[in-house]
Amino acid sequence: MNIRSLTRGDGVVIGAAVVLFIASFLDTFDTGSDSTNAWDNLGLVMSMYVGGIIGAVLIVVARALPKPRKVVGLDLGQVGVALAVFAAWTAFWSILDPLGAFDDFDRFDVGAGAGLVLGLIAALLLAAGAIATPLVPALQAALVPVPKPAAPQPYGAQPPGGYGYPGAQPQQPYGAQPQPGQPFGQQQPPAPQGAAAPQPPAGDFSPFWFAVPVARPLFAEDGSPNQIAELAPGTWYLAVEQRGAALVAQTQDGRRGVLQDSSGIQRG
Repeated sequence: MNIRSLTRGDGVVIGAAVVLFIASFLDTFDTGSDSTNAWDNLGLVMSMYVGGIIGAVLIVVARALPKPRKVVGLDLGQVGVALAVFAAWTAFWSILDPLGAFDDFDRFDVGAGAGLVLGLIAALLLAAGAIATPLVPALQAALVPVPKPAAPQPYGAQPPGGYGYPGAQPQQPYGAQPQPGQPFGQQQPPAPQGAAAPQPPAGDFSPFWFAVPVARPLFAEDGSPNQIAELAPGTWYLAVEQRGAALVAQTQDGRRGVLQDSSGIQRG
């Protein structure tokens, strides 16, 4: 599970579920004497409180999983949203008729208790967060900020002096004697005749770190449709080569593949 894929809307859903759980232990009715909570009414606690909490869990789990999971052909996130809406629906009608099946009290002397009022607020927030997250851009922002990489070095690179480090010195040919460092600003001696001058890489491409906005597949470099990995939001990957609009990316376990959809990526 990738926690960094959770959004602010998921944070609203988690917070509402916590409040809903707490509200289930508070007084359901305001009678002034006897104290009852939602756990004394099995139908109320299972439909409003437990149903809403299970819906929140399904929404968060479906968001954190790298691939969508289905149960009986239904997406977990969709089932969670349906349970959240049902919990809010039950809470609304329960606060209009707090007693429900409890006829032992005088209806004129009993009102909705703190547990029912707080449960209604939490259930409404839960349903609103579940429905509005895919629609409101502000709720789609990452719940946990993506950390910046310390330096744009390729994965597995050596400390300063290795590949990609701006201050790296030219590598000496194997067996050659080390040359003393030259003062800053001094001109380099001309290359011997017949020696091939080093050429810049094709297209002047420089490796860089990037993160994807949503989960995207990484395909094999040979052009086959085989998926070798999936890039997850909130994780930094290294782009080592560009092929048209596609990027050759390297994962943090050393695997390389082609990212065909590079739109909307965040460069490090």
